[in-house]
Amino acid sequence: MKILLQSPRIVNSASPFHLKKKNVLITNGRVGEIGDKNYQADKIIDAEGMFLSAGWFDLGTFVGDPGLEQREDLNSLANTAAAGGFTELAVLPNTHPAIQTKNEVSYILQNNDTRLVQIHPLSAVTKNCKGEELTDMIDLHEAGAVAFTDGLKPLWHTDIFLKSLQYLQKFDGLLIDHPEDIWLDLFGQMHEGPQSASLGLKGMPRIAEEIAVSRNLKLLEYAGGRLHFSRISSTRSVNLIRAAKKKGLNVSCDITGFQALFLDDQLKNFDTNYKTNPPLREQEDADALLKGLADDTIDVLCSGHIPIDDESKFLEFDQAEFGMINLQTFASQLTALAEEIKLEALILKIAEAPRHLLQLEIPKIDVDEKANLTLFDPNAPWEFKAGNNLSKSKNSPWLYKKLKGKAVAVFNNGKMRLED
Repeated sequence: MKILLQSPRIVNSASPFHLKKKNVLITNGRVGEIGDKNYQADKIIDAEGMFLSAGWFDLGTFVGDPGLEQREDLNSLANTAAAGGFTELAVLPNTHPAIQTKNEVSYILQNNDTRLVQIHPLSAVTKNCKGEELTDMIDLHEAGAVAFTDGLKPLWHTDIFLKSLQYLQKFDGLLIDHPEDIWLDLFGQMHEGPQSASLGLKGMPRIAEEIAVSRNLKLLEYAGGRLHFSRISSTRSVNLIRAAKKKGLNVSCDITGFQALFLDDQLKNFDTNYKTNPPLREQEDADALLKGLADDTIDVLCSGHIPIDDESKFLEFDQAEFGMINLQTFASQLTALAEEIKLEALILKIAEAPRHLLQLEIPKIDVDEKANLTLFDPNAPWEFKAGNNLSKSKNSPWLYKKLKGKAVAVFNNGKMRLED
């Protein structure tokens, strides 16, 4: 089948057509032609005003499969990701059992050669993600794990953290950490500040994140290796990582698409959909995140997709679990962030930067290359409703809201998903 994309702006640093508007013909899963001609096709998509990039890659998606399939299984995750514009995902190891043996790695990788959305395992650093005993990371790397992390849990044990950095250097592996001092955040419900005080909720102070970032940067400087911080949220965290990069440390970081857009005042009505870890913080932090995105201190944008079943999310605020679903709605955040930062730069942070960190091939938009692509319309209006929510969970603050910005097509492995 031939699909013609008319006049999208190509955003692909490896392509000779980078930042150019061209007609792109997709033929049986490959890029057939790129140019200014109106090629013959079975279907034509008017892509004027849209952006064509390598298929989006989400770094650090939560999936409940195995063990918590009622929240999200691999099939529902793949369908949700494709609807949101993603062709590849790296999934966190916080499953039951954790992704910590070759069997779990193999389970995640099954059917990757043929599925539209390819799923890559992030393996646990420590057994059961408890932070106490290292997993067999060399074996897991050889089995197909793309990086190592305890996912939603921090690597709290200093000696374990140090040994992990040293161990991973044997194969240039990437250590991903969620920076948090668990004791300072113990029983915390939201950002510590005037809002938490007025609501009577236990706060999660910035320093709980910043102490972990500072400590881990010192350990990286001492031991060497490659370190990535996931979901940073505070001004000082951004500043610490910026300074570490200037010193030449091999460090990177990401934020979720919503962290620079939402503030802690969203919780004034005790809406548990806004309860996240790290928590939504104050304006100065959001401004720092925007600055970090603009100057490339922040390398990657991710969805922060954490599906939670109703029984665990829609409770009294202090009983509800942290997290929100965001694969399908992520594109609208790109549109919102583009009011401050060039959209082309943002797209590279979701299409190319994650693959670079994981040392995976970055799809190239050129003639006769395999089509692993996302077509994104930043101006598309749509409403996120229960009827079009493909996740098994519905813990989303965007449900029943009108949004702007949507992925209208994805291509990968000879398959495609097109919006009507």
